[in-house]
Amino acid sequence: MNTAGAPRYAAAQRLFLLICGVWVGSLFAVGYLVVPTIFANLQDRQVAGMIAAAIFQVEAYLSVLVCLSLLVLANLLVRREVEHYRSIRWITFVLLLSSLITCFGLIPYMDALRQEALLLGVPVMASPSASLFGRLHGISSGLFLVQSLLGLWMVWRLTRQAANP
Repeated sequence: MNTAGAPRYAAAQRLFLLICGVWVGSLFAVGYLVVPTIFANLQDRQVAGMIAAAIFQVEAYLSVLVCLSLLVLANLLVRREVEHYRSIRWITFVLLLSSLITCFGLIPYMDALRQEALLLGVPVMASPSASLFGRLHGISSGLFLVQSLLGLWMVWRLTRQAANP
């Protein structure tokens, strides 16, 4: 790590950590608190699923925007020779890719299957596309878990760097 560049760019590093920490907190709040609470308290699982889908869609768009901004900041810090951001930049890129896949691939596909089922007058899990929807949901859940854990690890790593300049 180039320690000479670290104090000069402390504000950019702190901004990166702040944005990253708030975003990772939102992932955990939405995925592991809000959505399970919705399913636990609504009797109609179809309505709960539609609400959860809307919340996850907003979170996915937010994730794309946050990851793009973090990538710009990480590139700035790497160009300024704050070396430990080289690996952080790659992690951020992976998080961006998973956000893009979720936002522009999985969510629209799952929404289309949900709408198709509604046109048939049945919940998506009772439709002919139930198994496909289940697989897509599993992939989406897996990507969300990976994002959550990678984001948490990134915050942990950055706070370790901040504590040991």
